[in-house]
Amino acid sequence: MKPIRTGMVNMTEGSPSRLIFFFALPLLAGNMLQQLYNMVDSMVVGNYVGDTALAAVGTGFPIIFMLSALFMGMGMGATVVISQYYGANDLPQVKKTVDTIYGALLLGVVPVSLLGVLIAAPALSLLNVPGDTFHQAYLYVVIIFGGLIGSLGYNINAGILQGLGDSRSPLLFLVVACGLNIVLDLLFVIVFGWGVVGVAVATVLAQASSWIFGIVHINRTYPEIRIRPFRIQMDFPIFRKILRIGIPSGLQYALFSVGIMALQALVNSYGSDFMAGFNGANKLDTFAFMPIQSFATAATTYVGQNMGANRPERVRRGTLDALLMACGFSLAAAALLIPFGPWFMRLFSQNPAVIAAGMAYLNRVVPFFSVLAVMFILNSVMRGAGETVIPLVGTLVSLLLVRVPAAYLVNWYFGRDNMFFCYILGWLPGLAVTGSYYLTGRWRRHVLVGRPAPKAEEIPAPEDSLPVLEESIAELEDTSLE
Repeated sequence: MKPIRTGMVNMTEGSPSRLIFFFALPLLAGNMLQQLYNMVDSMVVGNYVGDTALAAVGTGFPIIFMLSALFMGMGMGATVVISQYYGANDLPQVKKTVDTIYGALLLGVVPVSLLGVLIAAPALSLLNVPGDTFHQAYLYVVIIFGGLIGSLGYNINAGILQGLGDSRSPLLFLVVACGLNIVLDLLFVIVFGWGVVGVAVATVLAQASSWIFGIVHINRTYPEIRIRPFRIQMDFPIFRKILRIGIPSGLQYALFSVGIMALQALVNSYGSDFMAGFNGANKLDTFAFMPIQSFATAATTYVGQNMGANRPERVRRGTLDALLMACGFSLAAAALLIPFGPWFMRLFSQNPAVIAAGMAYLNRVVPFFSVLAVMFILNSVMRGAGETVIPLVGTLVSLLLVRVPAAYLVNWYFGRDNMFFCYILGWLPGLAVTGSYYLTGRWRRHVLVGRPAPKAEEIPAPEDSLPVLEESIAELEDTSLE
């Protein structure tokens, strides 16, 4: 199968390691850019507003992440469905999937945004946010929820393109968001003196610009899947497939957020300095997690395309290659981050108590990231094939059944700094669940598109297929539910 445009990558042919590596590189760069502009938020408020503002920005993140989780799961569902249809060379179904996921975005974003605004104050109270931080955290969360459509729209655009094998275009979207966010942070906080409100407004405007730029780019580069962002078109059989992947994936993301919130409540009980150190260290350890996340996303697309093309023999080799690369990069990142951790923490605060709290976290979590890498890659491989229940169960065991109780127990018996050993204590049983099921091979039965790959001579060349595609798309638009 040939790609219909230069940016789209056919992952059913060629070296698995090379395909996964070069697909993951733009994702890694994009993740670094995304973390960079998140760090700029923290650096600006930490250095120009104060430690309570730094704590406020970090505390609001899990609440926002939890309510965004369903749409993040839908984006993952779109990636898997599109990758399998693309692997099966069924481009009309790809177009239907794009229309359907955007229809779901339009129908769901307003209720989610309103719900976020309504639960902001009660959720912050449950997190034991101190009085000196509460008001700023509340303002940050409400503003971010008010402009949530930009963040969700970007993630859906990225999921669509990643399913087609294009990991470079989302990087362009993030370049736009990162550059604009840095400029607006400096303008709103340092020049205008808006504090946490300025950081939140800058984030909303940057994400919205990235989303709009993404739509324009996709429509110009890939007219076969043209997005009409405010036109609801739903294909319900495809929507059910997206939900089959999206709901368990969204619940998995939500569980991740609930786990963070449960731990955040314990951290917050030790005051703003400890909160600020924990939140600053979380920004840093994300860099160690980035290789894992990037190779896992690449593995999902790789497996989806190969299962859609009925080439499961390539999946095993690709899984091994992804595991080796993710573990190697995460170990290298940890080797860099731990020795220079105090210097990096000073980017957020010069307060010795904040730096000490951040290092307590980094020294007890980052060395074990290779365990997380194995669990994450195996979950992504199974998700790419269409199996999402077992990754959800593994996350439930890892986060809620083990990590959260372990945090409180270790904190009680061994002190607040050692509570962070709860991460490795949770990852190990989660890996046991994921790894044991992966070895059975039963996850291969959940593929969404049971269609053998067509022979090369049956596939029209891109220049010959375009009129056919346009005709097919026109027919789809006539028959879609509007």
